[in-house]
Amino acid sequence: MIREPRGRQGSFGGTEYLGDEISFICRPVIAPRPPLPLWMIALIVFGVLAILGITIGLLVHFLAVENTTYYYQGSFKVLDIPYNRNYQKETSLENNHLSKILETKMVDAFQSSSIYRQYINSQVITLIPHNSSVTAHIWLVFKAPRSMKENTRRRIESVLRQMLRNHAGSLTTDPNSLRLMEISKVDAEKIINNRCGIRARMSATYDRIKGGSNAQKGEWPWQATLKKNGQHHCGASLISERYLVTAAHCFQKTKNPKNYTVSFGTRVNPPYMQRYVQQIIVHEDYIQGEHHDDIAVIQLSEKVLFQNDVHRVCLPEATQVFPPGEGVVVTGWGAFSYNGKYPEVLQKAPVKIIDTNTCNAREGYDGLVSDTMLCAGYLEGNKDACQGDSGGPLVHPNSRNIWYLVGIVSWGEKCGEVNKPGVYMRVTAYRNWIASKTGI
Repeated sequence: MIREPRGRQGSFGGTEYLGDEISFICRPVIAPRPPLPLWMIALIVFGVLAILGITIGLLVHFLAVENTTYYYQGSFKVLDIPYNRNYQKETSLENNHLSKILETKMVDAFQSSSIYRQYINSQVITLIPHNSSVTAHIWLVFKAPRSMKENTRRRIESVLRQMLRNHAGSLTTDPNSLRLMEISKVDAEKIINNRCGIRARMSATYDRIKGGSNAQKGEWPWQATLKKNGQHHCGASLISERYLVTAAHCFQKTKNPKNYTVSFGTRVNPPYMQRYVQQIIVHEDYIQGEHHDDIAVIQLSEKVLFQNDVHRVCLPEATQVFPPGEGVVVTGWGAFSYNGKYPEVLQKAPVKIIDTNTCNAREGYDGLVSDTMLCAGYLEGNKDACQGDSGGPLVHPNSRNIWYLVGIVSWGEKCGEVNKPGVYMRVTAYRNWIASKTGI
């Protein structure tokens, strides 16, 4: 069937037509809108100006008033110091002594300067010894409005240079050696997290471990849970990207690495970060059922990526001394009391180191505590490690607030008993053994 054309379609004027058939379409006449009343125009103008004013005000506040945190990395030279490679070792007495002096000088300089309100933190990160000098690499944190960013950096540099010109005390420093540059928050955190014993997050108080309190997120970043077949079994302390230390008695039933995993974070479940175990190294002289040489090393199958909430604790030098009376902290997921309930959140308890002779008194452990062990807690009881805390850390902060692993939870009579404080493996006594197994 052939469709016949209907003719050409087109239009002219207001008339539409189709072929020879013309139809007229009436379009309605639209009346013009009446003008807006003046009060409405004024209201609209006022609203627009108000929004514009608020936007400009917020922008000015953000740029000129609102503080932003800035991070800096720098270096300078300390002169007339004979070469000693120990300055480069982050846990050495030489490193800590010089770093403490320099950090004190920086704090004093900034807190007595015109930018003391903007100062947040400053630390010596590393020391590099040379023939007759030491280069100190530093890390700084300040807050300032964005509009004052460059001015703040210049003032920081000015304060540091003046500090280096001032040779008061035993140190001579070179102001011309000063270098300072801004770095990103990511790079700043990497620098800190690669150092041992520094807590990026912490709470101001020690508010149960028996007699303790909940740990804050990231407060004890080296604490790990050693899980056996998926269940919390013991504590452990991260000492490098691949190694942890724990107690040998944690492996009395099996040393098969396939039965164990290690995880981090303040909660046992779900794990914040988890790793598989590649190797378990128990001290050669440990005898099951006895207390001496109760130490083991765990090697992970994969490296730990250090971050704010997970990084390593410092190992003390073998010669380092932690005298009786020193305040230390024990952490773990152990029972709240002997044969009691277990916590969901990591616990912390501040305790004190107790003299070994006192601990070995007849009413105490009656000579069972050897020189390779130390006691910590209180003779009156209450605060103590408990079941499930075994292998976990006993730590101590030095004068720079850098934390060292002093002891490894080992044994004791029940938990928090009078005259029966917790007994720990003394890490300094096993420092060389740890180095022989890990290279650390």
